Amino acid sequence: MKTKTSWKEKLEKPQEIKIVDTPEGMQKFGTGKMLIATPKIIDDFVRKIPKGQLITISEIRKSLAEEYNADVTCPLTTGIFLRISAEAAEEDRASGKRNITPYWRVVRDNGCLIDKFPGGQSHQAELLEKEGFKTKQKGKNLFVVSDKFNQ
Repeated sequence: MKTKTSWKEKLEKPQEIKIVDTPEGMQKFGTGKMLIATPKIIDDFVRKIPKGQLITISEIRKSLAEEYNADVTCPLTTGIFLRISAEAAEEDRASGKRNITPYWRVVRDNGCLIDKFPGGQSHQAELLEKEGFKTKQKGKNLFVVSDKFNQ
């Protein structure tokens, strides 16, 4: 019987980036060449976000597209790889590591917290609040309070 692959194994699985023509169904995100990053590239990027700063998923995608000479970064795989990075970080925390990937510093473009992160929006809010950010409930979602998002 095969054991379940850990998030850390998924993160560290050797993969190469791909640059492809943007598929027709994804051209609403941009046209031209599309970067398909790797979980490790996303994790490395998120590790560089300093304490006290936030970044949106779109800002990550734009920065990576520029870095890899692409026109756009795939939003679907970026989201999947961000989740892998976050789950691997929580595996690291559970094993006693202190310097983990600060995935909680990534928010949606409108400042909404990410429900697919480990522990959902409430856990992300808790981690952000430990770093001095304030969050607020709007409907069923939590948002970071920041001028960056014009709330």
